[in-house]
Amino acid sequence: MKDEHFKGILNTYIKWPLYLSALSVAMLMAVAIYKNQALLIVAGFTVVYCIIALILFNVHKQELLTSLMDYAVNYGVVQKEMLKHFDMPYAILDETGRLIWHNEAFGQLFSVEGSFRWSIVNDDTGITQEQLPTGADPVEFTFTLDERDYRAKVRRINLVHEENHLIDPDKFDGSVITLVMYDETEINEYKRINRESSMVAGYIYLDNYDEALEQEDNVRASLLLASVDREINRYITKHDGIAKKTEPDKYFVVIKQKGLDEIIEGKFSILKKIKDFNYGLPITISLSLGFGLGNGDFGRSAAYAKSAMDMALSRGGDQAVVKDEKDMHYFGGNSEQGENNSRVYARRVAQNVKEHIENYEQVIVMGHSMADQDAFGSCVGIYCICRALKKKCYIVVNQVTTSIKPMLADYKRVDESDDGILVNSDEAVELVTPETLLIVVDTSRPDLCECPQLVELCKSVIIIDHHRQGSEKIENPLYQYIESNASSACEMITELLQYIADGIKPRNHEADCLYSGIMIDSGNFTTKTSARTFEAAAYLRKNGADVTRIRKMFRDSIESYKARAEAVRSAELFKNEFAIATCPTEGLESPTVVGAQAANELMNIKGVRASFVLTEYRDRIYISARSIDEINVQFIMERMGGGGHLNIAGAQLKDTTLEEARASLKETISSMIEKGEV
Repeated sequence: MKDEHFKGILNTYIKWPLYLSALSVAMLMAVAIYKNQALLIVAGFTVVYCIIALILFNVHKQELLTSLMDYAVNYGVVQKEMLKHFDMPYAILDETGRLIWHNEAFGQLFSVEGSFRWSIVNDDTGITQEQLPTGADPVEFTFTLDERDYRAKVRRINLVHEENHLIDPDKFDGSVITLVMYDETEINEYKRINRESSMVAGYIYLDNYDEALEQEDNVRASLLLASVDREINRYITKHDGIAKKTEPDKYFVVIKQKGLDEIIEGKFSILKKIKDFNYGLPITISLSLGFGLGNGDFGRSAAYAKSAMDMALSRGGDQAVVKDEKDMHYFGGNSEQGENNSRVYARRVAQNVKEHIENYEQVIVMGHSMADQDAFGSCVGIYCICRALKKKCYIVVNQVTTSIKPMLADYKRVDESDDGILVNSDEAVELVTPETLLIVVDTSRPDLCECPQLVELCKSVIIIDHHRQGSEKIENPLYQYIESNASSACEMITELLQYIADGIKPRNHEADCLYSGIMIDSGNFTTKTSARTFEAAAYLRKNGADVTRIRKMFRDSIESYKARAEAVRSAELFKNEFAIATCPTEGLESPTVVGAQAANELMNIKGVRASFVLTEYRDRIYISARSIDEINVQFIMERMGGGGHLNIAGAQLKDTTLEEARASLKETISSMIEKGEV
């Protein structure tokens, strides 16, 4: 140890006798100048002092070094013993997760005895190499071992301290990983019990209650409603809840979280069971259910439940919606709700829309971006209503697609005086005042609107749409009329025209716009048509709509026809029942419209249950999805960020290629099939 050198304050303290010896020598030299006799005396004492200082330095240096080393060793032993008998499992691992050292608790838990070959990364623990830290920040993760829950905290520690003078820490990357584990089994159990015991609010509505009461066979209708009431109460009670009837067709539900979990696991089996009740009646009763998860806050749960119910109704009923703090989850909804033929309801909606329009100085109306016949025709219908109510109305149109170009040209040709009602987004934003009412038609998603900025600027918004709502929607509208059973938004607005005021008569070209919207969205009256659809068409025919003129207006170009044919020719039959095709875009003004037409054509092929046509246009991938009655394409498109109807839906994908979008679509379909969702 003679080569060891002390440093810092201790080093200075040990060498002080040597420094004093040098000072004594200097004093001796000074005395020698003046007194020879004193020199001998002082020299003797100085020599003795230097000898003693050297002896003390050499002897105590070794003793002090030995004491320091003993202290360090003993201190390390104390730490090691403390960690060894520490109740929490603790271990030191190398960078790959192999064991270097562990305490007794760790060894007992994993049944290891200091083996350097044993690794924490294995199938028994479920811990992966990716979970181990790569930087200085600690990492936490949870895993289960022997039916107990553990939270592991791991940290990477460098073996060389920054102030080390032997090894340059910047050029040495050696490190170890410390791991400490916390047993959270009991805490998680208490959390689970608390969660399962928390109360959840919900609503249950009967979708077809009024229609059931209108049945001529009152006895059977009463039996049907009584059976439905009994089944609802039995179902909720079975899962430890209470259902309180607040109105003849509405229930308020209070249920424990555990009971709701059981209902969700059973995928709301009551939906199918209620639909099996009919007692020989032509009407089928269905339910809409909405539940809210408020994370222990019952007031928040009730508010979420109301939002969930509104969503279930706006999507057509016959389904359950569960809303939590982050998202909404949908169950059922694989069939369309029976159509509502009540003229009383249509009159009530018309009166509400009329009152709102009359309360504002001007109206701005817009549909979705890249407007089609239904979106533009709906805007024209709102303009007719505003004209009858003597309110100024503006229609927002940015891009004139091939879908609406003939309608727009005819509109401008016939109504030159009304040319000023057509504005773009910039002009529409300048028109907004506190007395402006915004009416959004044929969509309820703000990001799909022709001018999303208007949704933020206008404080009062009315929504008229025939698509099922998704999670992304315009929040807090002044009024919304969403009828997912209608063939088109043009059908809905044509109904309003008949009841909103006396004597409203659309002009011939306006009737053409509305009629073409109904015709296109219903596939020439073959999809989603009802008595209301034909009544609306008849009304428009009476007011000058000409089918021949409309047919000539929308004949395809040879380029569009070839592109549609090519999409059908190159279609792939995925899993022998899903037609997937890509629509060429070269030379087409509105390739997305051609893609939608190709999707319709593919449904004419025998054995095809659903069709999907992908179109690349303006740095986006547009997907048009179609089915007849077997597949809910809305669910599939919602998984890809879109939405629509049970049989007609679509999605828009950003920052992706056609190949990636096609692969994502196939993966989504496969995943939903595996989970039984398709």
